[in-house]
Amino acid sequence: MNKESKEKGPKLVIIGGGTGSSVLLRGLKKYTSNITAIVTVADDGGGSGKLREDLGMLPPGDIRSCILALADTEPIMEKLLQYRFQEGSLKGQNFGNLFIAAMNEITGNFEQAVKNISDVLKVKGTVIPVTLENIILIAELENGEFVRGESQIPIVAKEKQQRIKRVFIDPSKVAPHQDAIQAIQEADGIILGPGSLYTSIIPNLLVDGLSDAISKAKGVKFYVSNIMTQPGETDCYTVIDHVKAILNHVKYSNRNSMVEYIIANNGSIPEYLLQKYREDGSTMVIYNNDKQLKKYPYSFIVDDFVEIKKDYVRHNADKVARIICNLIKEKKLAKEELSFTDSII
Repeated sequence: MNKESKEKGPKLVIIGGGTGSSVLLRGLKKYTSNITAIVTVADDGGGSGKLREDLGMLPPGDIRSCILALADTEPIMEKLLQYRFQEGSLKGQNFGNLFIAAMNEITGNFEQAVKNISDVLKVKGTVIPVTLENIILIAELENGEFVRGESQIPIVAKEKQQRIKRVFIDPSKVAPHQDAIQAIQEADGIILGPGSLYTSIIPNLLVDGLSDAISKAKGVKFYVSNIMTQPGETDCYTVIDHVKAILNHVKYSNRNSMVEYIIANNGSIPEYLLQKYREDGSTMVIYNNDKQLKKYPYSFIVDDFVEIKKDYVRHNADKVARIICNLIKEKKLAKEELSFTDSII
Protein backbone atom coordinates (compact mmCIF):
# COMPACT_ATOMS: atom_id res chain seq x y z
CA MET A 1 0.00 0.00 0.00
CA ASN A 2 1.48 3.37 -1.01
CA LYS A 3 1.84 6.31 1.36
CA GLU A 4 -1.13 8.27 -0.02
CA SER A 5 -3.61 5.39 0.22
CA LYS A 6 -2.26 4.46 3.67
CA GLU A 7 -2.98 7.97 4.96
CA LYS A 8 -6.49 7.68 3.57
CA GLY A 9 -6.91 4.24 5.10
CA PRO A 10 -9.83 3.25 7.33
CA LYS A 11 -10.22 4.72 10.81
CA LEU A 12 -9.49 1.85 13.16
CA VAL A 13 -9.79 1.52 16.92
CA ILE A 14 -8.08 -1.37 18.70
CA ILE A 15 -9.03 -2.01 22.33
CA GLY A 16 -6.81 -4.02 24.66
CA GLY A 17 -3.24 -3.75 25.87
CA GLY A 18 -0.01 -5.67 26.18
CA THR A 19 1.65 -7.93 23.62
CA GLY A 20 -1.53 -8.85 21.74
CA SER A 21 -2.39 -5.26 20.83
CA SER A 22 1.18 -4.27 20.00
CA VAL A 23 1.62 -7.24 17.63
CA LEU A 24 -1.55 -6.42 15.69
CA LEU A 25 -0.78 -2.68 15.63
CA ARG A 26 2.46 -3.40 13.75
CA GLY A 27 0.40 -5.08 11.06
CA LEU A 28 -2.37 -2.47 10.94
CA LYS A 29 -0.01 0.49 10.49
CA LYS A 30 1.07 -0.94 7.10
CA TYR A 31 -2.47 -0.33 5.81
CA THR A 32 -3.61 2.85 7.54
CA SER A 33 -2.27 5.67 9.67
CA ASN A 34 -5.73 6.36 11.10
CA ILE A 35 -5.31 4.14 14.15
CA THR A 36 -6.34 4.71 17.75
CA ALA A 37 -5.18 2.27 20.42
CA ILE A 38 -7.31 2.37 23.58
CA VAL A 39 -5.23 0.82 26.33
CA THR A 40 -6.02 -0.60 29.75
CA VAL A 41 -4.47 1.02 32.83
CA ALA A 42 -5.17 -1.81 35.29
CA ASP A 43 -1.60 -3.18 35.25
CA ASP A 44 -0.04 -3.37 38.72
CA GLY A 45 2.79 -5.85 38.21
CA GLY A 46 6.48 -5.66 37.31
CA GLY A 47 8.17 -2.37 36.56
CA SER A 48 4.86 -0.66 35.71
CA GLY A 49 3.42 -1.61 39.07
CA LYS A 50 6.47 -0.29 40.90
CA LEU A 51 6.28 3.07 39.13
CA ARG A 52 2.56 3.19 39.81
CA GLU A 53 3.19 2.58 43.51
CA ASP A 54 6.27 4.81 43.90
CA LEU A 55 5.19 7.79 41.79
CA GLY A 56 1.40 7.57 41.96
CA MET A 57 1.19 7.55 38.15
CA LEU A 58 -0.83 5.39 35.79
CA PRO A 59 1.02 2.20 34.76
CA PRO A 60 3.05 2.90 31.59
CA GLY A 61 3.88 -0.63 30.36
CA ASP A 62 0.99 -1.35 27.98
CA ILE A 63 0.98 2.27 26.78
CA ARG A 64 4.70 1.98 25.99
CA SER A 65 4.22 -1.24 24.01
CA CYS A 66 1.50 0.33 21.85
CA ILE A 67 3.46 3.55 21.30
CA LEU A 68 6.49 1.58 20.12
CA ALA A 69 4.33 -0.58 17.85
CA LEU A 70 3.06 2.55 16.06
CA ALA A 71 6.34 4.49 16.18
CA ASP A 72 8.35 5.40 13.12
CA THR A 73 11.75 5.28 14.77
CA GLU A 74 15.23 3.84 14.34
CA PRO A 75 15.82 0.22 15.46
CA ILE A 76 18.41 1.38 18.00
CA MET A 77 15.87 3.72 19.61
CA GLU A 78 13.31 0.91 19.87
CA LYS A 79 15.98 -1.33 21.38
CA LEU A 80 16.77 1.38 23.92
CA LEU A 81 13.13 1.91 24.90
CA GLN A 82 12.61 -1.85 25.27
CA TYR A 83 15.79 -2.29 27.34
CA ARG A 84 15.31 -3.84 30.78
CA PHE A 85 17.99 -3.23 33.40
CA GLN A 86 19.73 -6.38 34.61
CA GLU A 87 21.54 -5.18 37.73
CA GLY A 88 21.36 -2.72 40.62
CA SER A 89 18.37 -0.90 42.07
CA LEU A 90 16.82 -0.60 38.60
CA LYS A 91 16.94 -4.35 37.97
CA GLY A 92 13.83 -5.46 36.11
CA GLN A 93 12.81 -1.92 35.22
CA ASN A 94 12.21 -0.98 31.59
CA PHE A 95 13.88 2.14 30.18
CA GLY A 96 10.79 3.04 28.13
CA ASN A 97 8.68 3.01 31.29
CA LEU A 98 11.19 5.32 32.97
CA PHE A 99 11.06 7.61 29.93
CA ILE A 100 7.27 7.91 30.27
CA ALA A 101 7.63 8.40 34.04
CA ALA A 102 10.12 11.23 33.49
CA MET A 103 7.85 12.90 30.94
CA ASN A 104 4.96 12.52 33.37
CA GLU A 105 6.99 14.33 36.04
CA ILE A 106 8.01 17.09 33.61
CA THR A 107 4.48 17.76 32.35
CA GLY A 108 2.66 16.87 35.57
CA ASN A 109 0.10 15.17 33.37
CA PHE A 110 0.05 11.55 32.17
CA GLU A 111 -2.10 12.33 29.13
CA GLN A 112 0.29 15.07 28.00
CA ALA A 113 3.27 12.81 28.67
CA VAL A 114 1.86 10.17 26.31
CA LYS A 115 1.20 12.82 23.63
CA ASN A 116 4.70 14.28 23.94
CA ILE A 117 6.39 10.88 23.69
CA SER A 118 4.19 9.99 20.73
CA ASP A 119 5.40 13.17 19.00
CA VAL A 120 9.04 12.44 19.80
CA LEU A 121 8.75 8.90 18.39
CA LYS A 122 6.70 9.98 15.34
CA VAL A 123 3.82 7.68 16.19
CA LYS A 124 1.52 6.95 13.25
CA GLY A 125 -1.78 7.06 15.07
CA THR A 126 -2.92 7.78 18.62
CA VAL A 127 -2.46 5.90 21.88
CA ILE A 128 -5.03 6.68 24.59
CA PRO A 129 -5.37 5.36 28.15
CA VAL A 130 -8.95 4.13 28.54
CA THR A 131 -9.30 6.32 31.64
CA LEU A 132 -7.10 8.81 33.47
CA GLU A 133 -8.34 7.55 36.84
CA ASN A 134 -6.52 5.06 39.03
CA ILE A 135 -8.25 1.65 38.97
CA ILE A 136 -7.66 -1.71 40.60
CA LEU A 137 -8.80 -4.90 38.86
CA ILE A 138 -10.47 -7.54 41.05
CA ALA A 139 -11.50 -11.08 40.09
CA GLU A 140 -14.08 -13.36 41.63
CA LEU A 141 -13.10 -16.99 41.21
CA GLU A 142 -15.65 -19.81 40.83
CA ASN A 143 -15.07 -20.85 44.46
CA GLY A 144 -16.22 -17.40 45.63
CA GLU A 145 -12.72 -16.13 46.48
CA PHE A 146 -11.77 -12.58 45.45
CA VAL A 147 -8.32 -11.71 44.09
CA ARG A 148 -7.22 -8.08 44.10
CA GLY A 149 -4.69 -6.80 41.56
CA GLU A 150 -4.27 -7.53 37.83
CA SER A 151 -0.90 -9.24 38.25
CA GLN A 152 -2.17 -11.57 40.99
CA ILE A 153 -5.32 -12.79 39.26
CA PRO A 154 -3.84 -15.44 36.92
CA ILE A 155 -1.29 -16.49 39.56
CA VAL A 156 -3.89 -17.18 42.27
CA ALA A 157 -6.40 -18.70 39.83
CA LYS A 158 -3.72 -21.12 38.63
CA GLU A 159 -2.56 -21.98 42.15
CA LYS A 160 -6.12 -22.61 43.36
CA GLN A 161 -7.07 -24.33 40.07
CA GLN A 162 -10.14 -22.15 39.89
CA ARG A 163 -11.67 -20.51 36.83
CA ILE A 164 -12.37 -16.79 36.81
CA LYS A 165 -16.10 -16.14 37.25
CA ARG A 166 -15.92 -12.41 36.62
CA VAL A 167 -13.70 -9.36 36.96
CA PHE A 168 -14.61 -5.84 38.08
CA ILE A 169 -12.84 -2.59 38.89
CA ASP A 170 -12.44 -0.53 42.05
CA PRO A 171 -13.77 2.13 42.00
CA SER A 172 -16.67 0.79 39.96
CA LYS A 173 -17.51 4.16 38.41
CA VAL A 174 -14.71 5.82 36.46
CA ALA A 175 -14.92 8.28 33.60
CA PRO A 176 -13.62 7.20 30.19
CA HIS A 177 -11.12 9.26 28.25
CA GLN A 178 -13.39 11.34 26.00
CA ASP A 179 -11.00 10.97 23.05
CA ALA A 180 -11.51 7.21 23.33
CA ILE A 181 -15.29 7.59 23.11
CA GLN A 182 -14.99 9.93 20.12
CA ALA A 183 -12.59 7.58 18.32
CA ILE A 184 -15.05 4.68 18.75
CA GLN A 185 -17.95 6.80 17.47
CA GLU A 186 -16.00 7.83 14.35
CA ALA A 187 -14.32 4.49 13.62
CA ASP A 188 -14.77 2.46 10.44
CA GLY A 189 -13.62 -0.60 12.36
CA ILE A 190 -13.41 -1.51 16.06
CA ILE A 191 -11.18 -4.40 17.10
CA LEU A 192 -11.24 -6.22 20.44
CA GLY A 193 -8.15 -8.35 21.05
CA PRO A 194 -6.01 -10.23 20.73
CA GLY A 195 -4.61 -10.25 24.25
CA SER A 196 -5.18 -11.40 27.81
CA LEU A 197 -8.94 -11.78 28.05
CA TYR A 198 -9.59 -10.88 31.69
CA THR A 199 -6.62 -8.59 32.33
CA SER A 200 -6.14 -6.66 29.06
CA ILE A 201 -9.38 -6.64 27.06
CA ILE A 202 -12.30 -6.82 29.52
CA PRO A 203 -10.94 -4.13 31.94
CA ASN A 204 -11.45 -1.55 29.19
CA LEU A 205 -15.11 -2.54 28.82
CA LEU A 206 -15.70 -2.01 32.55
CA VAL A 207 -15.00 1.73 32.24
CA ASP A 208 -18.23 3.74 32.09
CA GLY A 209 -19.47 4.37 28.58
CA LEU A 210 -17.02 2.16 26.67
CA SER A 211 -19.33 -0.79 25.94
CA ASP A 212 -22.22 1.59 25.23
CA ALA A 213 -20.09 3.47 22.72
CA ILE A 214 -19.02 0.24 20.99
CA SER A 215 -22.59 -1.08 20.94
CA LYS A 216 -23.92 2.09 19.30
CA ALA A 217 -21.00 2.62 16.91
CA LYS A 218 -21.57 2.21 13.18
CA GLY A 219 -18.11 0.79 12.48
CA VAL A 220 -17.51 -2.90 11.72
CA LYS A 221 -16.81 -4.78 14.96
CA PHE A 222 -14.21 -7.55 15.23
CA TYR A 223 -13.01 -9.89 17.93
CA VAL A 224 -9.59 -11.39 17.22
CA SER A 225 -9.36 -14.61 19.22
CA ASN A 226 -6.13 -15.64 20.90
CA ILE A 227 -4.24 -18.56 19.38
CA MET A 228 -3.12 -19.98 22.74
CA THR A 229 -4.88 -20.18 26.09
CA GLN A 230 -3.43 -18.30 29.04
CA PRO A 231 -2.72 -20.22 32.26
CA GLY A 232 -4.90 -18.99 35.12
CA GLU A 233 -7.13 -16.99 32.77
CA THR A 234 -8.49 -19.04 29.90
CA ASP A 235 -7.54 -22.67 30.56
CA CYS A 236 -9.38 -24.97 28.10
CA TYR A 237 -11.30 -22.04 26.59
CA THR A 238 -12.75 -22.31 23.10
CA VAL A 239 -13.14 -19.33 20.75
CA ILE A 240 -16.79 -18.97 21.80
CA ASP A 241 -15.85 -19.14 25.50
CA HIS A 242 -13.72 -16.03 24.95
CA VAL A 243 -16.60 -14.16 23.30
CA LYS A 244 -19.09 -15.24 25.99
CA ALA A 245 -16.77 -13.90 28.70
CA ILE A 246 -16.66 -10.51 26.97
CA LEU A 247 -20.43 -10.33 26.55
CA ASN A 248 -21.02 -11.38 30.17
CA HIS A 249 -19.14 -8.26 31.29
CA VAL A 250 -21.24 -5.71 29.40
CA LYS A 251 -24.84 -4.56 29.76
CA TYR A 252 -27.39 -7.07 28.55
CA SER A 253 -28.78 -4.52 26.08
CA ASN A 254 -25.34 -4.20 24.44
CA ARG A 255 -24.58 -7.86 23.94
CA ASN A 256 -25.96 -8.42 20.46
CA SER A 257 -24.14 -5.41 19.01
CA MET A 258 -20.65 -5.75 20.50
CA VAL A 259 -19.18 -8.19 17.97
CA GLU A 260 -19.97 -8.89 14.30
CA TYR A 261 -16.93 -10.78 13.02
CA ILE A 262 -14.79 -13.27 14.89
CA ILE A 263 -11.30 -13.92 13.55
CA ALA A 264 -10.09 -17.35 14.64
CA ASN A 265 -7.08 -19.52 13.87
CA ASN A 266 -7.20 -23.04 12.43
CA GLY A 267 -3.49 -23.26 11.65
CA SER A 268 -1.19 -25.77 13.31
CA ILE A 269 1.89 -25.38 15.50
CA PRO A 270 4.98 -27.63 15.46
CA GLU A 271 4.84 -30.34 18.13
CA TYR A 272 8.10 -29.26 19.83
CA LEU A 273 6.61 -25.80 20.38
CA LEU A 274 3.25 -27.15 21.54
CA GLN A 275 5.11 -29.21 24.11
CA LYS A 276 6.94 -26.12 25.35
CA TYR A 277 3.61 -24.31 25.81
CA ARG A 278 2.03 -27.34 27.50
CA GLU A 279 4.81 -27.30 30.07
CA ASP A 280 3.74 -23.75 30.94
CA GLY A 281 0.08 -24.81 31.13
CA SER A 282 -0.97 -23.37 27.77
CA THR A 283 -2.74 -25.11 24.86
CA MET A 284 -4.21 -24.04 21.53
CA VAL A 285 -7.57 -22.25 21.69
CA ILE A 286 -10.13 -24.68 20.28
CA TYR A 287 -12.04 -23.52 17.23
CA ASN A 288 -15.61 -24.72 17.74
CA ASN A 289 -16.95 -26.86 14.90
CA ASP A 290 -19.23 -25.35 12.26
CA LYS A 291 -22.35 -27.10 13.57
CA GLN A 292 -21.90 -25.53 17.03
CA LEU A 293 -21.22 -22.11 15.56
CA LYS A 294 -24.39 -21.89 13.47
CA LYS A 295 -26.45 -20.96 16.52
CA TYR A 296 -24.36 -17.82 17.14
CA PRO A 297 -25.14 -14.51 15.36
CA TYR A 298 -21.57 -13.88 14.19
CA SER A 299 -19.65 -14.15 10.96
CA PHE A 300 -16.49 -16.24 11.33
CA ILE A 301 -13.24 -15.60 9.52
CA VAL A 302 -11.17 -18.73 10.05
CA ASP A 303 -7.71 -19.22 8.59
CA ASP A 304 -4.12 -20.09 9.43
CA PHE A 305 -3.00 -17.01 11.37
CA VAL A 306 0.00 -18.58 13.10
CA GLU A 307 3.36 -16.86 12.96
CA ILE A 308 6.30 -18.15 14.99
CA LYS A 309 9.02 -15.76 16.12
CA LYS A 310 11.86 -16.84 18.39
CA ASP A 311 9.81 -19.88 19.47
CA TYR A 312 6.83 -17.75 20.47
CA VAL A 313 3.42 -18.16 18.84
CA ARG A 314 2.03 -14.89 17.54
CA HIS A 315 -0.65 -13.80 15.10
CA ASN A 316 0.41 -13.14 11.54
CA ALA A 317 -0.38 -9.45 12.05
CA ASP A 318 -0.03 -8.52 8.38
CA LYS A 319 -2.58 -11.17 7.35
CA VAL A 320 -5.08 -10.22 10.07
CA ALA A 321 -4.71 -6.51 9.27
CA ARG A 322 -5.15 -7.07 5.54
CA ILE A 323 -8.35 -9.07 6.09
CA ILE A 324 -9.80 -6.44 8.44
CA CYS A 325 -9.00 -3.51 6.15
CA ASN A 326 -10.24 -5.28 3.01
CA LEU A 327 -13.51 -6.25 4.68
CA ILE A 328 -14.13 -2.68 5.87
CA LYS A 329 -13.38 -1.38 2.37
CA GLU A 330 -15.79 -3.89 0.79
CA LYS A 331 -18.59 -3.03 3.21
CA LYS A 332 -18.04 0.69 2.64
CA LEU A 333 -18.23 0.27 -1.13
CA ALA A 334 -21.36 -1.88 -0.83
CA LYS A 335 -23.00 0.76 1.36
CA GLU A 336 -22.10 3.53 -1.09
CA GLU A 337 -23.50 1.52 -4.02
CA LEU A 338 -26.73 0.88 -2.11
CA SER A 339 -27.01 4.56 -1.24
CA PHE A 340 -26.41 5.53 -4.89
CA THR A 341 -29.07 3.05 -6.08
CA ASP A 342 -31.59 4.39 -3.55
CA SER A 343 -30.95 7.96 -4.70
CA ILE A 344 -31.69 6.98 -8.34
CA ILE A 345 -34.92 5.24 -7.33
